Amino acid sequence: MIGLEVVLGLGSKLIDNLFPDKQKADEAKLKLFELQQQGVLADLQATTQLALKQGEVNVEEAKNSNLFVSGWRPAVGWVCALAFGAKFIGGPFLFVLGQFTGHTIVLPPIDMVEMLPILVGMLGLGAYRSYDKKNGTG
Repeated sequence: MIGLEVVLGLGSKLIDNLFPDKQKADEAKLKLFELQQQGVLADLQATTQLALKQGEVNVEEAKNSNLFVSGWRPAVGWVCALAFGAKFIGGPFLFVLGQFTGHTIVLPPIDMVEMLPILVGMLGLGAYRSYDKKNGTG
């Protein structure tokens, strides 16, 4: 969007130089602004259409009885849940248990920076799916 604002600003300055009549310059600026808005709205409409089409694909995938088509989301969810549990429940529990028994336990680090956005996204999708089931819309 910064690029569009810069172009709009340069266009305004150019219009001021090309149209000495203030009213004509204002009309030209309004037209330039309208063209910019139409481009933004067209981008927004294209993005919305893409999201709607992806939603339709997701619904069709979820309906499929083949586990390799409809089961990939639950599989990713379980992997994320297991990693999350290992990082924040299992790992600390083993560390404390090791401390009590006199053993030093060194656990490998789990990079949550890469996994957390996936887990959070999956949780959001899970909440949306629960909403659909409750309301009978999905």
